[in-house]
Amino acid sequence: MRTRMREKKVKAVPVGIGILVFVLAFIGGVISKFVIKPSWAKEYSVQWSDELGTLKTDLPYGDGEANKFDLYLPKDNTKESYGLVVYLHAGGFTSGDKSGDREMLAWLCSKGYVACGINYTLRTDTNNASVLTQSNEIKAAIPQVIEAAEKKGYSIDKLAIGGGSAGHTLAMLYAYRDAAEAPVPVVLTFGAVGPSCFHTEDWDNYGFDQNTEESYQGAAGLFGVMAGEEITVDEIKSGAYLEKMKPISAVNWITPDSVPTVVAYGAHDRVQPFRASLRLKSVLEENGVDHRYFELAHSGHGLQNDNAVYRKWMEAVEAYLDKYMPVN
Repeated sequence: MRTRMREKKVKAVPVGIGILVFVLAFIGGVISKFVIKPSWAKEYSVQWSDELGTLKTDLPYGDGEANKFDLYLPKDNTKESYGLVVYLHAGGFTSGDKSGDREMLAWLCSKGYVACGINYTLRTDTNNASVLTQSNEIKAAIPQVIEAAEKKGYSIDKLAIGGGSAGHTLAMLYAYRDAAEAPVPVVLTFGAVGPSCFHTEDWDNYGFDQNTEESYQGAAGLFGVMAGEEITVDEIKSGAYLEKMKPISAVNWITPDSVPTVVAYGAHDRVQPFRASLRLKSVLEENGVDHRYFELAHSGHGLQNDNAVYRKWMEAVEAYLDKYMPVN
């Protein structure tokens, strides 16, 4: 099935339409993700209540309208230190909100972690927000999240960061690119279906692997929007565009010292190119990073058709949290 899927050529989409399709497809993937939740999902999804602790919403970290975060503080405030888990929302870099992950964040808080959801400036028709500016907002937010927790009496000594789709991309960028500048050690990153690199040959689901004028134009337009940089057709042809994509390409920042990683990808994803996830897997292996990579062989962006594997991924996330950021 996968071989036939890869052999089937996809006509490269025009620049403007390609960007629109990309955005709509990401949003569609978010909506489709377990609309009907399997019974086991309740193990990782908790309804927030004051019995769990204290929830502080819309705390500011910058001047932008979207520069706000929610802080979930566990009931037990007697420990000397706490691990912080940041989970970043999905939405194709153009939509979504931290409140959409409340059940996940409540589950993390119920385990004894300080948990946090962070909003970032979404791309619109009237601004120049990009994956780069969004990742820089997350970088700016983390120290203020830790400071806010400490002001409430929760001293943070370790950090794990995850997310879904767009949020997963931003989480990987912080974990691999920015961890050295984090206020506390980053010990884990986890997530699902986030783009990790931007090689045109990997983006076959958009037809960017076809080496035609139309495919070059489509790649230049879409990648330029994501990077916040003007990228020309000539740069796509020569490969020079890859240097401009490096700031938002998580794969390029992986080293033997990179943090442990747990990821999941759908083999039939028509939004996030599956080939890119194989490149991520290869680079993690080459650098000897402790990681778990889960391939959902029958699923697309919503990871909707491989319930058993999806559950194993969530179990691995919990196991890695327990291993690298145990609650004492």
